[in-house]
Order: sequence, then structure tokens, then C-alpha cells
Amino acid sequence: MNDCIEQLTTNTPPKLAQHQCDDLVGLFNQCFQQSENTVLVKGDNEPLYLPQSETSPYHQVIFAHGFFSSALHEIAHWCIAGPQRRLLLDYGYWYQPDGRTQQQQTAFEQVESKPQALEWIFSKAAGIRFFISADNLSGPPIDTSAFKQAIFRETLNYLEVGLPKRAQLFTEQLLNHYQPGLTLNNDQFSLTELI
Repeated sequence: MNDCIEQLTTNTPPKLAQHQCDDLVGLFNQCFQQSENTVLVKGDNEPLYLPQSETSPYHQVIFAHGFFSSALHEIAHWCIAGPQRRLLLDYGYWYQPDGRTQQQQTAFEQVESKPQALEWIFSKAAGIRFFISADNLSGPPIDTSAFKQAIFRETLNYLEVGLPKRAQLFTEQLLNHYQPGLTLNNDQFSLTELI
């Protein structure tokens, strides 16, 4: 039995869907293992991006604890990272751990709105509910309304002007697997969905 199953409520239609992360790994690797020399890997702890090295012939997008939504989030970061960033450990980005100040949280939200917009699109394509991640559980209470609006604006922008190439390929792969025949558009996304 697959030990990596996540039950999530879908946005449309209202039902309970089973999403196996092994399927997601297969879909990603089918798209990008050969063309981008990159694989998706179920990790045990924190997510991480590892570029190709002497010990690994592939770049690795590692997602946390085998969670389906974590995989979508890490794939979104990978889809945004340019060629030079994809040669660096964790794309060379800084990460301020949980417990950020309001100023640090604002900086976090500025860089996270684009990947979370892609994650929302991926989630919608897979038929699962998307939850924003302010990722600051032990920090001071924060108002996420501006962050939600930024994610919503980025999502609409992606749908209007087009997704990055790898994000478009992966969205199509998700749609073909989970919701054949569905086409995503702006009308399927609402600010009120963001929790």
C-alpha cells in the first residue's frame, strides 16, 4: 500500500479526492527528468533543492514529509528559478526561519506571492484546495490580507499573460491526469477562496 496519500477537499466539484504523491512524482519526472535533468523526490523533513552533483546525476526538487501540497509548492519555486539559480543549492535564496518579524515577513511575502500563485494554479489543475502559507507560525500574529491580494493578482496575471514554460507544461500534465478536458481561466479563481 502506498504510504504517501493525502486526502484534500477539492474546489470543484465538492468531494473528497485521493492524491498520491507517487503519482505526482511520476508526472513531474515524466515531464522534466530528461528535458531538464531534474527529478521530484519525496523527502523526510524540510524541502530543499539540490543541483546535480558528483553524488547525484539529476537536479533534485525535494518536498517535505511526502505531502502533495508541499510538492506543488516546491515545483512552483523550481518553475520560477532561472537557469543560473537552478545551479545553486536551494536556488541561492535566503530563508529566514519561522518566527520572523513583521519586516522580515513582508520581505518573505514579496518573494512568495509568485510561487504561491503558481502553486494555486497547480492545485486547481490537480483538483485540490490551495491554502496560502505565511510560514511564520511562531512569529507575531500577522494580517495576511495584503499577501492574499498579491497572490490573487499574480495568479490572474499568469493566466492573462501566460505561465512560464515549465509551469505551463506541468499544469497541462496535471490537468491531463486529474481533470481531463478542463481548461483553467480567471473565472475559476476568486480572492474569497484564499484561506
